[in-house]
Amino acid sequence: MNAGVFSSRPSLPPHTIPIVLTSQQTTRLAVIDDDSGFVTVLSKRTEAAGWQQRVLSSAIPPDELVAMKLNALLLDMEVLGDEAWEYLGRVCETLPDLAVVVCTGRSTVAQRVRALRLGIDDWIGKPCHPEEVMARIEAVSRRRRRRTRGAATEAGPVVVGELEIRADQFQAFVGDGSLDLTRREFELLQLLADTKGQVLEREAIYQRVWGYAMAHGDRSVDVFIRKLRQKLEKRAPGWRYIHTHFGVGYRFDPEPLDATAADPPAGQPPAEAGSAPDPAATELEPADA
Repeated sequence: MNAGVFSSRPSLPPHTIPIVLTSQQTTRLAVIDDDSGFVTVLSKRTEAAGWQQRVLSSAIPPDELVAMKLNALLLDMEVLGDEAWEYLGRVCETLPDLAVVVCTGRSTVAQRVRALRLGIDDWIGKPCHPEEVMARIEAVSRRRRRRTRGAATEAGPVVVGELEIRADQFQAFVGDGSLDLTRREFELLQLLADTKGQVLEREAIYQRVWGYAMAHGDRSVDVFIRKLRQKLEKRAPGWRYIHTHFGVGYRFDPEPLDATAADPPAGQPPAEAGSAPDPAATELEPADA
């Protein structure tokens, strides 16, 4: 397996950052370790279990970890060298919802305590069995999911305009009616709502929702924005939720529509039907729906 590639998904063309919840998540694990023997054995086990694993031979910026949409990070402190403690602190601070497990050689009680207080979830000493490593990662990930879902339930739904977003149900509602969103559509809506009022570039949206870099010419974001808009307009025709910033991206900022706004001032002709088209309304359907 090539380093830096998720083993179960071939051909794949970021302060605190929220992780988008999805139901029945596949475990997505990144491993920072240069022990080829250990990594090879672990990779075979995780691949057989249906996990998506990415192997890194050195540390990468936390923002790049965000783009991978990981459930867990397994790292060897020895690989990180003198920067290990600083890096560990930055990862735990930037991605508080990420399960972080240290798997390294000999250590002292003081080192393990320091790491736990920085925010890691578990510490495993080498040599170790890959099945134990996987079991510990699964246990940590389960606790993280329960905590995150519990927090979403306690926080209650997000209500904007006529729209009610329920993270605990992975769905959005207007009145008693569901928008019947797909998983990808809900992830997109949740990201936009979490960043209400901010203009998000298409590339940033793609990284956060799809989980990897956007290929040149890919219009998936525009297509899914269009689908989302259609469902919102059907259920809440008196509101505009998503605004286009041409050449940049999109902004979520609910506004009630003024019924008179559509009428042009006296003596002025109406806007031409084909002027300034929204790219989200003209793209072909993507394969990933």
